[in-house]
Amino acid sequence: MGEMGVGDTLLIIPAAGSPLLALQSLSSRERDPMDATTPKYSKARYDEIVKEVSSYLKKVGYNPDKIPFVPISGFEGDNMIERSTNLDWYKGPTLLDALDMIQEPKRPSDKPLRLPLQDVYKIGGIGTVPVGRVETGILKPGMIVTFGPTGLTTEVKSVEMHHEALQEAFPGDNVGFNVKNVAVKDLKRGFVASNSKEDPAKEAASFTSQVIIMNHPGQIGNGYAPVLDCHTSHIAVKFAELLTKIDRRSGKELEKEPKFLKNGDAGFVKMIPTKPMVVETFSEYPPLGRFAVRDMRQTVAVGVIKAVEKKDPTGAKITKAAAKKK
Repeated sequence: MGEMGVGDTLLIIPAAGSPLLALQSLSSRERDPMDATTPKYSKARYDEIVKEVSSYLKKVGYNPDKIPFVPISGFEGDNMIERSTNLDWYKGPTLLDALDMIQEPKRPSDKPLRLPLQDVYKIGGIGTVPVGRVETGILKPGMIVTFGPTGLTTEVKSVEMHHEALQEAFPGDNVGFNVKNVAVKDLKRGFVASNSKEDPAKEAASFTSQVIIMNHPGQIGNGYAPVLDCHTSHIAVKFAELLTKIDRRSGKELEKEPKFLKNGDAGFVKMIPTKPMVVETFSEYPPLGRFAVRDMRQTVAVGVIKAVEKKDPTGAKITKAAAKKK
């Protein structure tokens, strides 16, 4: 599974073995091409994979009718760039054609800044340099930024991408930016940089999510506390209250305050982070409003955040540089 720059995903499914196993692990090294089927280039096997994977994609909210399933062999070059005579029964696009059909989404540069930190470095002669990808908004030198969840506020001295100074960084840009009077220990992966003057990022006291259980061997009830992977944060979150069980396709309520959710179920859940954490609603800031639920070294559920109850930071540090500019 490789993520492309525009945020679309190329998923390579083995023609031999279990496609669902490859989907669930998303780390399968077994990439058997169409020339490895029995018989070779089998239309029946292709149809079987399309049916099985389409069912799985529907469960997690995708419309398979809008997704091209391209039978390929990288080893033989079938359907990679040019149409293959070995796959005469296939009438869809080649892999290259399918990639060319992807439309670049509009970058959300008009929204307030959100930049989840991937790492923080101390660079000799420069100082503290947080690194991450701009998800929404614009980052500029001279901007006063607030880091959630702590509320630490300081000035951005400079912004760089690929060792070149930038006057503006836009959504999709992976940047490093130098901040004034901040120690490396005051920032860490999972923190979120935001514009202090425009909807600054804050700690989430709790949040309500729509969750789909995909791959859990048992039942999930109140008090379950798995790890949530949301943007760059990796924090245990408690399922404090199962609010409703819903039909995952129509969204219609099936049961109020269910005792548990199991594989294939969807529902609304109130969640409470076990450590300070920044999340946002999916409608406002999509990259910070979707998550994977990790347990037993696998993804057991996925979800989107519908509402967030935020809390104001107490005793947040404001550097002298930031105070001067206010």
